[in-house]
Formats: sequence, C-alpha cells, structure tokens
Amino acid sequence: MLRLLVLALLLANAGYWAWTQGLLAAYGFAPATLSEPQRLAQQIRPEAMRLLSANEAGQAQGNPPSAAVRPAPTECLQAGLFTDEQAEALRPRLQSSLPAGSWALESSQAPERWIVYMGKYSSEESLAKKRSELRQLGLSVGPLINPALRPGLSLGHFSSRDDAESELTKVAQRGVRTARVVLELPEVNGQMLRLPSVDAALKAQLEALKPQLADKTLQACR
Repeated sequence: MLRLLVLALLLANAGYWAWTQGLLAAYGFAPATLSEPQRLAQQIRPEAMRLLSANEAGQAQGNPPSAAVRPAPTECLQAGLFTDEQAEALRPRLQSSLPAGSWALESSQAPERWIVYMGKYSSEESLAKKRSELRQLGLSVGPLINPALRPGLSLGHFSSRDDAESELTKVAQRGVRTARVVLELPEVNGQMLRLPSVDAALKAQLEALKPQLADKTLQACR
C-alpha cells in the first residue's frame, strides 16, 4: 500500500512538471500564457520611439500649432520730449489707465538743432516764390519747428553748427546768397514716455490717452 502511494506521488509530480513545461500542450493541457513574445518580434525599431508634445502631435497630423503658444506681435513706442511739469501731470493718467510695467518715463535729452535758414519773408506770396526758386535749383525745403522763425524756409537741419556751416557753403555754390545758419532749437532736457512692448490691446488703450500727450506723437523707438 505504501509503495502504491509513493508511486502515485511520483507520477503526479512528473505530470505537474510536464504540464508546467508545456509538454502536454499537444494533448490540450498547458498553463495560460502570460507573455506575448510574438508581439515583440513584430516591433520595428522600438528604440526610435519617443513621446510627442501636443503641438508636435498636431503638426504630425497636419494641424497648425496651437494659437496659445504664438506670442502676440508687439512693438516699442515712445513719445516726447516732455518737460518735467508735463511729465508729472501725465504720470497719474498713465498709472490709472495703463497696466503696471507697460510704460516708463525716462530722463532724456533733445540735442540742439541748427538750420540753414532763409527768411523772414514779408508775405506768404514771397515765401511761395522763394520756395519755387529753390526747387528749380534742385534744393529741398523743410518745415520750420520754431514758430519765431516763420514765415521762412529751412534748407536742412543739423545737430551741430559746423555741419550747418558746411551745408551753407554747398548751397552758396549753387547760387543761394541770402541763406544763413541759425540755431532753431536749443538743447532741451526732459522726459521721454517709453512703452517697450505694445500689443493691439495696449494700443487701443493709448488712443484714449492721446489728448494728454501734449501734441507729442507716438513713434517707433529709436
């Protein structure tokens, strides 16, 4: 009896080992397969796989990048020169109307302005006649900034007297005898309004501030 029990245990152990090794699969007896090696064999260059961001995935599908990552176009604008009094009057309006950090009032300087000048003339008719004569000589005529020199003509403005004197010599050689060099504007210290990053929304807000800019025009930063 004991021998039969030992023999049965040996046969059971041998059968279990054969089952776990898949030796009985041909007879319909085999453990469940927990891996799929056949799928690994079907992979093509698995080492080349990488994760894509949302924008990269969209571009791969032919979609444009998300508008959320496109920075809005901006430009740098400035206006001035303001006197200290004008700047102090403007400051509270800027603080109440524009976002903090979007603007600055910076100390600046407007250099002196020399011109090759002709005038004053007795009438607008005389001024128009002289302007026509100068254009026939091929000379360009610019506007005057200083109202005290009107009615008159400017044949060029310069940041130094020496440059203006050099231009005067040139126009004299072309037949102009009554021009002279004058200081149109002295050097001026003041403050410049600077807005380094103006987008469409900020530009709309600036429109409401134009009456407070003392006739100073917003221009591209230099």
